[in-house]
Amino acid sequence: MFESAEIGHKVDKATYERELPALREALLDAQYDLISRRDFPVIVLVGGVDGAGRSESVHLLNAWLDPRHIETHGMGELSDEERDRPPMWRFWRELPPKGKIGVFQGSWYSLPILERVYGEIGNAPLEEAMERNARFEQMLSDEGALILKFWFHLSKAGQKKRLEALEKDPRTRWRVTDRDWHHFKLYDKFAKVCSQALRMTSSAQAPWHIVEGADERYRELVFGRTLLETLRKRLDQPPAPAAAPAPPMAVTVDKLNILKALDLSARLDKSSYQRELETWQGRLNLLTRDKRFQDLSVVCVFEGNDAAGKGGGIRRITGALDARRYQVIPIAAPSDEEKAQPYLWRFWRHIPRRGRLALFDRSWYGRVLVERVEGFCSEYDWRRAYSEINDFEAQLVEHRVVLVKFWLAISQNEQLKRFKEREATGFKRYKITPDDWRNRDKWPEYEQAVCDMVDWTSTEIAPWTLVPANDKYHARIQILRTLCERIEAGLRARRKS
Repeated sequence: MFESAEIGHKVDKATYERELPALREALLDAQYDLISRRDFPVIVLVGGVDGAGRSESVHLLNAWLDPRHIETHGMGELSDEERDRPPMWRFWRELPPKGKIGVFQGSWYSLPILERVYGEIGNAPLEEAMERNARFEQMLSDEGALILKFWFHLSKAGQKKRLEALEKDPRTRWRVTDRDWHHFKLYDKFAKVCSQALRMTSSAQAPWHIVEGADERYRELVFGRTLLETLRKRLDQPPAPAAAPAPPMAVTVDKLNILKALDLSARLDKSSYQRELETWQGRLNLLTRDKRFQDLSVVCVFEGNDAAGKGGGIRRITGALDARRYQVIPIAAPSDEEKAQPYLWRFWRHIPRRGRLALFDRSWYGRVLVERVEGFCSEYDWRRAYSEINDFEAQLVEHRVVLVKFWLAISQNEQLKRFKEREATGFKRYKITPDDWRNRDKWPEYEQAVCDMVDWTSTEIAPWTLVPANDKYHARIQILRTLCERIEAGLRARRKS
């Protein structure tokens, strides 16, 4: 795969000095167009062979462009904060917003490649990681990001020559480490693994650009030209046409669905409720104080009909916990900062550390519910969201996050009753808005969206719990019981591992 990057590409000094000023000016113009339009972010990955010019290229980019609008990230060893969360968390939090350029020296490719070369994982986990990377980049592209991936290459002889030259010069000796020489001894393994990784992840929307790094002038011009041409093409092209309509979702002839089949008549009297509330809150408190809980984290998702009791269910959980252990994240319409990022970004940033709980009052499922029904995103966007959400949740569970998802269901009549009670109660009026009344007119559309959501995202590792919530006492106890049982299962699994 690297044959064309080992044939001795060179650029003479006169050509370099003649072309460089125009290239830098054009790059700067393109960057300012990107800043002024704020239509999309640019993500630049810089990888390659030690000594092939990765760091120099990153420094060059900051020298040629306005560094105020470049976010550079050298992704080295994991911090304690990063170890507490899924591996992709550290990259999600650093994604550039629209109008900015984000440069990653070290990326989501680095760790799987190193683990494979060092024999810590087999070929199957490597392929799984690369497939996930490809899906991640497809999602970024679908969200509008422009992705450029550069691999700076040297032949084995070229790397040895480069490292020896750097080590010989007292001014550059500091650049060569024992790790570099150790990696040189593993050159053949690195070449094999990296070739496989690049082949699997070079796609139409995020291709790899392999650049020979032996000649500095050649490397710099190719790097700059590729960045300019790709960015300029994106800036100058007309808006992409809307995606072709997809086939309709499956329909049922008898109009029966999982929500209509749910028994909403479940009841719990007040005395039984108070007794069980004390029992399950005490159990939850003890579970979170278990020493093994420090190796887990918990994410609870609360979705449901308007006025179904999400807030009440959350308060019965938090009432059992030390306030230092949890965070409630209420999800409303996205802010300008959040609109400038992929839609899952604002949820990734709230993933808790080990030993903590995050309670989402509405969640990433808004993409396939309110955004779908209200037309806030395209059909293509909400349809692709099912697989993206499943991928997101799989990453959480793989990292020992106990993920519990609740849908609180009430009848239309019960919702109407609660709406009127809220309007009549002074301290509850803030809970009812014109949007709540308007959404009632779209009950069938929301019902279908919920059924599709459950069908496509209730997985073995992250199932939905459908809670009959016409009776608040019954709903709150089911929520607490389910949460305790899921945490207990997580603790048992941790003990076995």
